[in-house]
Amino acid sequence: MRIVLCYPVEPRHIAEIQAAAPGSVVIDAGQERIAEELPKADLFCGHAKVPVPWDDVMQAGRLQWIQSSAAGVDHCLVPSVRASSIPLTSASGVLADQVAEHTVALLGALLRSLPAFLQAQSRREYVRLPTRDLHRRRIGIIGLGGNGLRIAELLRPYRTAIVATDWFSMERPVAVDELLPADAIDEILPRVDVLILTAPLTPVTQNMIHANRLLQLPADAVLINVARGGLVVESDLAKVLADGHLAGAGLDVAAMEPLPKDSPLWELPNVLVTPHVGGQSARRADNMTNLFCENLRRWFAGSDLLNLVDKELGFPYPENRFRPE
Repeated sequence: MRIVLCYPVEPRHIAEIQAAAPGSVVIDAGQERIAEELPKADLFCGHAKVPVPWDDVMQAGRLQWIQSSAAGVDHCLVPSVRASSIPLTSASGVLADQVAEHTVALLGALLRSLPAFLQAQSRREYVRLPTRDLHRRRIGIIGLGGNGLRIAELLRPYRTAIVATDWFSMERPVAVDELLPADAIDEILPRVDVLILTAPLTPVTQNMIHANRLLQLPADAVLINVARGGLVVESDLAKVLADGHLAGAGLDVAAMEPLPKDSPLWELPNVLVTPHVGGQSARRADNMTNLFCENLRRWFAGSDLLNLVDKELGFPYPENRFRPE
């Protein structure tokens, strides 16, 4: 059995995977060789950021399971994969701590006027500017998966009031004051000071945050997107920000990455742009390998896989999600 990897691994990670799959050949393809190696894979774990021949792979019929090393699976859930019987599992929850930390960093920086202070620092100006509090903010979270829930847990101690939407009807987590269905977005927009996007990118969520919805937010609200850039109509966001309706935006993702140099979002003083680094961590490869090895053991035992994605929805059911310790 050939197991092909496409995420940053070290020899020790490969050894762990081989121990979980005795007798298998483990190939570290990287981005450089993934297009060549994927058609020869029985199992695949990774996130190909270069074009790969998914249709040809599906037609060949060799691949038996896809383990995404990203929480989102839009990179591999092409129509031919969606139509196949191959199980697809995600990395939901694996990067939740880091994404939550990055969210709090972006939000705190915007509320405490750090972009303006940094600009003043570059001019050697020691100027007191207005700031706002994170404490007691009204927070809206769109998509209460692994990342959304961890963000709520980190923000809860700030005495925030948190309302979230999610596709699934489930018991309300203690970190959330109110849990509403996914189609209740318009209901929560006027009620929040901060809107945080953690929903997956699917045909349903594509461009879900457009001008009409941005204008439903209070005039001093802040938008944080740590999900996928395609959730937001970026031209609408730039215009609403330039018109002064929103106080700011923290964007770790963009519809096209890198964010094009001619995007007006670069020039807006109340926008923080980071290059999709929310999930970065010194432990990322360790944590991803741990999940993959656990799922490998389940695969060979014929047990239920963690983070098994409903391919019509594009994300796993709550009862099947990986819960990091």
